Amino acid sequence: MTRGATARLFVAVDPPAEVSEELLAWTRRALTRMSRGRSPRANGDARVLEREALHLTLCFLGGRPVSEIDTIGGALADCAASVGELELGAPLWLPPRHPRVLAVEVHDREGGLERLHGALCGALAHATDWQPERRRFKAHITVARIRGGRRERRRRRPRPGESASANGSERVEEPSLPATPQLRFTPAAVVLYRSFLSRSGASYEALASCELLAAGS
Repeated sequence: MTRGATARLFVAVDPPAEVSEELLAWTRRALTRMSRGRSPRANGDARVLEREALHLTLCFLGGRPVSEIDTIGGALADCAASVGELELGAPLWLPPRHPRVLAVEVHDREGGLERLHGALCGALAHATDWQPERRRFKAHITVARIRGGRRERRRRRPRPGESASANGSERVEEPSLPATPQLRFTPAAVVLYRSFLSRSGASYEALASCELLAAGS
């Protein structure tokens, strides 16, 4: 192993296989509708993720020294709380202005996921020199990536008496996405993943995990 080698790490909880399968079926329907509706967001190459790639990321650590992996994995045990039931919400384009991914929001009605996120941030910052992001945690599951999408041109408003199409400013309406499946799930474990990036997409290796407590424990 190369001295000073780093690993791209993140900590996540995962939806059960049956939830992931229904999410991906919804994603394929949604992208098909977008393509038929000539959506500006469908101009790029939309790639539906594999089932094994569906994660609810809690902490993205980025490139960390390989020597820290055992320490980071050990810190998960300090956060083995009960999360409770989570519920899928509406679709999300992220980032909103120039999206690169299609995701589905996750509702944390009992606040258990938010507490787990906070506990993990504290434990990992204490165990290493990693610092959590300042932006607010927004629970979601990415289901597709948009590659090579074109940014929409900023078009001027038509002058009085000028049609919208005359200057290319006619607005293209987005086709509505189908409703997301009404699914609930309770995470079973928190997992430390290493990701490997390639032209064909990312692959993931689970390095450590810790089972979460059952509700009421």
